Amino acid sequence: MTKVVFPVGAVTAMNKENNMLDKVLRITQLLDFYSALLTEKQRQVLEMHYQDDWSLAEISDSFGVSRQAVHDILRRAEQVLEEYEIKLALVDRHERQKETLRQVHGLLSQLPASVQELTPFHQALGKLGQLLEDSPEV
Repeated sequence: MTKVVFPVGAVTAMNKENNMLDKVLRITQLLDFYSALLTEKQRQVLEMHYQDDWSLAEISDSFGVSRQAVHDILRRAEQVLEEYEIKLALVDRHERQKETLRQVHGLLSQLPASVQELTPFHQALGKLGQLLEDSPEV
């Protein structure tokens, strides 16, 4: 097995990329749950930046404001989303419920084939699988 050695700068860049990706995923996740609670401008700016990958300059041109104003709107909206999650914990609850469903599905899948062949069991397992598939990946 060969050991791969990355230059220090490359490792820092990869960590920064991972952190940015984590942030994009987190904000997108929070938007899925709380976007209706934001102002229209906050929602639009967040969606343009995080979902449509617009730069601050592109957003500022679109709204006719400075890049600093767009930056301020983004930071404030991100803070508001995190505050909603702290108070309401909908994302956290959703993640815990999804994990519980995965565990139940796994446990049921381990039951003997004779049980799994029963029609009600098969239907219940199918519905549980649908819940897992239909659940948005947040």
